[in-house]
Amino acid sequence: MKLLLTSAGVTNPTIRRALEDLLGKPIGESSALCIPTAQYGHPWLGPGVKAWEFISGRSENPMVDLGWKSVGVLELTALPSIDEERWKPLVLAADVMLAAGGDALYLNHWLRESRLADMFPSLAETVWVGMSAGSMVMTPQIGREFVGWKPPTGDDSALGIVDFSICPHLAPDGAPGNSFAAAEKWAAGIRHPSYAIDDQTALRVTDGGVDVITEGRWEYFPK
Repeated sequence: MKLLLTSAGVTNPTIRRALEDLLGKPIGESSALCIPTAQYGHPWLGPGVKAWEFISGRSENPMVDLGWKSVGVLELTALPSIDEERWKPLVLAADVMLAAGGDALYLNHWLRESRLADMFPSLAETVWVGMSAGSMVMTPQIGREFVGWKPPTGDDSALGIVDFSICPHLAPDGAPGNSFAAAEKWAAGIRHPSYAIDDQTALRVTDGGVDVITEGRWEYFPK
């Protein structure tokens, strides 16, 4: 897949242009599926109003409300109980999947359990737009600081679609989010190269290459 890994959604014109470049057409001509699943595993979000806000496009994080031609909901926890013929064609027909933030390991678990992750190699032209946990799930390791929901494996590993890790919500000291000092400490425990990105930054991944798309601040931590 083509990946746009954000901290807080499509928050500025630079990230929006990068999204349309990945789509190869305007947002208004593109079909989307939104995935709220990660929210259910996070204690600050969970089922209820936050999931509804994301699905309905009323969240403070621009994702569903960008002006798509159509938007559907793909709830991963439901897929194992539904015949694959009912949902796989929807995935194949979608131009983009919009993955909400929340708990990255919970999302990782349900991407595997639902077998949606098994489809990824066949979705070469599909764009995955992740927000926070929806971005972190594509990495090999999220870091112990971000472990909330405990997976059956007991570790902090995720899908490993990319070969770097992400610390989202980089913020100035004293502001809501993760300080640079906290990001540095997190990166020291990561076995791979890693990025810390603020809410005005995204990572675009195509054909194995990574571009930083930003109107804000980011840091790269090599290994």
